[in-house]
Amino acid sequence: MKQVNALQLTGINKSFDGFQALSDAHFTASWGEVHALLGENGAGKSSLMNIAAGLYAPETGSLLVDDNQVRLSGPRDASRYRIGMVHQHFKLVKPFTVAQNILLGLPADPRQGSYRKRLQLLEQQISAKAEELGFALDPRQRVEQLSVAEQQRVEILKVLLAGARILILDEPTAVLTDQEAERLLATVQAFARQGAAVVLVTHKMADVKRYADRVTVMRAGKTIQTLDPQSVSVEELVRLTVGESSLSGYQPGPAAGSLRLQVRDLRSPTGSGPLAGVNMSVHAGQIYGIAGVGGNGQGELANALMGLPQPTEGEIHLEGFGDLRNASPEQRRALRIACIPADRYGAALAGSLSVAENFAIGQVHEGRYGSFLRLLGSRMQSDAAAAVKDFDVQGVRSLEQSAALLSGGNAQKLVIAREFSRDPQLVVVHSPSRGLDVRATQAVHGRLRAARDAGAAVLVISEDLDEVLTLADRIGVMNGGRIVAEFNHPADRQAIGKAMVSHD
Repeated sequence: MKQVNALQLTGINKSFDGFQALSDAHFTASWGEVHALLGENGAGKSSLMNIAAGLYAPETGSLLVDDNQVRLSGPRDASRYRIGMVHQHFKLVKPFTVAQNILLGLPADPRQGSYRKRLQLLEQQISAKAEELGFALDPRQRVEQLSVAEQQRVEILKVLLAGARILILDEPTAVLTDQEAERLLATVQAFARQGAAVVLVTHKMADVKRYADRVTVMRAGKTIQTLDPQSVSVEELVRLTVGESSLSGYQPGPAAGSLRLQVRDLRSPTGSGPLAGVNMSVHAGQIYGIAGVGGNGQGELANALMGLPQPTEGEIHLEGFGDLRNASPEQRRALRIACIPADRYGAALAGSLSVAENFAIGQVHEGRYGSFLRLLGSRMQSDAAAAVKDFDVQGVRSLEQSAALLSGGNAQKLVIAREFSRDPQLVVVHSPSRGLDVRATQAVHGRLRAARDAGAAVLVISEDLDEVLTLADRIGVMNGGRIVAEFNHPADRQAIGKAMVSHD
């Protein structure tokens, strides 16, 4: 007798603003199994499952539930087919109670009476389902008072009480302790054994080997292979995940100079963040690349190095200055530190200000453009015009136009033009080519190499391993809030990949 598949996606194509996120991707999950979906950041895992959950519509391809083709118009439609997805970033209303949050996701049923009666009935159902799953959870507690693990349990209960039998978990253990992760995965494995289907979107090899019945590997928007995780080694899974070694595009620089930046035991205060003792050194005339799966402290490290307010312990020592954690924004400018954050619109540009104002803002406090009461607009315009030309910032019809009107690549080039306008001695850049096309990526990479060749120390943080291998003279792998391995160029891609996904 032919086995009925719980969920099947075939020939899925999906693009966003010209970027091909999924290319002829396919995936099949059976009833009664935990099926892991494995891949690096940007492999297309979440995009494919967002299609299964009704959040995205595929451009081509088919979706089958119980071997019957369906077309989903949204998440509520997916719920009708008993598909529920727990996202990596929780979608909860913090001031509401557990029960109130879950009630938001359920269709109104007048037969259950008033809102108060529906809430009371739901609280009983939550307590019963939580006990069945082994979740310790008070349905009347406000979400803002819950731990991260408890909030995740709320999300799981929300989809299960809506009737989900196909449960999709997107990076469910990314923010959990080892003990919390073990309890969660054992629970969902038992749920699958009761006849449900569980899709485990993950990058953690240990979770795949211990809990998955099958694993499908994705890379660069394509499905690579589906196999039994017990029939293959971790090394082979890593190879399938990160691909073959490739050193194309790397361009060596001059010999590294003096020690420019040293990070010593940088950590978040207990219980307040993911940094767990970062140690690394970056020399003048060197690009140091940090590789790693997202969520391992890269963003917090970048914020600390860029001077964004957040509590940290340890030291960030800059040659000739001392601990950068004590430096004011004015001092950082005087020290010629260039900062290029991942969120170029939210953290690097003021979208409502003009292109010229965004370029000039870095030197206004130094008096180059007059006083705050009387700015020299003509000098601002001439400097911005030269920068736009030199850095090939396209789409600038007028220097007075809003910076928010620039495309992602050109916004990035404007940020780099401003930050490199004073020959930086230290460059800190997070995800330099995120969302950029090939031409813009090459331009950004060229500027980073030029800064290195001019003697700057360049720190590149990127979740794109190819980007790190292309740029970096030395590579540090960040995992669990610290640097767990370092490699000189040429580096072994498989060894880097293994360090990225190992969880000892």
